[in-house]
Amino acid sequence: MFRLTLILSLFVTTLTFSQELACTVTIDARQTGNENLQIFKSLQTQLADFINNTKWTNRNIKNNERIDCSMFINISSYDNDFFQATLQIQSSRPIYNSSYNSPVYNFNDKNFTFRYQEFQNLIFNQDVFESNLVSVIAFHIYMIMGIDADTFDLNSGDFFYNQARKILDFSQQNGFKGWAPNDGLQSRYYLIDNILSPTYKEYRTVLFNYHFKGLDFMTTDLKLSKSGVSKSLMLLDQMNKRRPNSFILRVFFDTKSNEIQDIFSGGPSIPITNLISTLSKLAPNHSDKWRKISF
Repeated sequence: MFRLTLILSLFVTTLTFSQELACTVTIDARQTGNENLQIFKSLQTQLADFINNTKWTNRNIKNNERIDCSMFINISSYDNDFFQATLQIQSSRPIYNSSYNSPVYNFNDKNFTFRYQEFQNLIFNQDVFESNLVSVIAFHIYMIMGIDADTFDLNSGDFFYNQARKILDFSQQNGFKGWAPNDGLQSRYYLIDNILSPTYKEYRTVLFNYHFKGLDFMTTDLKLSKSGVSKSLMLLDQMNKRRPNSFILRVFFDTKSNEIQDIFSGGPSIPITNLISTLSKLAPNHSDKWRKISF
């Protein structure tokens, strides 16, 4: 009986705490013409192990608290140990008392070049540049955790964003693109710069209000939920007036446009005339979706 109790206790302990992420990694190397090479399979396996088994914070995380995310790496070319690729990152957070997961981060990192030798150790050191592969992945992991935290508690993502900024700072001197202000306006540099800048302070307020004061009421009061989402989106107009057509605004609507269309195309009716007008001004590249909102 004691042995059975001990085994059950150990089993429960094993299931209780985990690392922070539940991340699916996919490598697509078809553009290289050699997609079946073992090195691509090894890279995919190693990255998945690295992301999901590294302890990124000192927090104890329960299995059901892990952040669902995915990383899709499209490799366009490689030469020995040098790879050119793009990286699509997506993450979501659960909506209270429902089975629905809301997308919160959707970013296409087009400046992703790195060196990799099969079976090399992938180790993250928060104070040292180990490799561009590790730095880029770690940067986006802290972005995922920062944005996730902001959706549950106002401005609670500071620790994670500062970790991402730290990675950016020590990665800038190593010759890889995406870390510096002259690497384009849709880079890792401007992503973290925008999020931490007071100029775009409404973005983080919207992350919290949209989810915690909006979507989390979806199963208890759908009309209140829709109203909360609508009010939060209107805050983005203040940010846009201060700095029109910002990068972080495009990131937000690339993540949320499909969901916004779905939210306001069904359920109890609320006034949305001003909302549709504002959305058309904030994100005209998604105007086809705003036109499809049925009422």
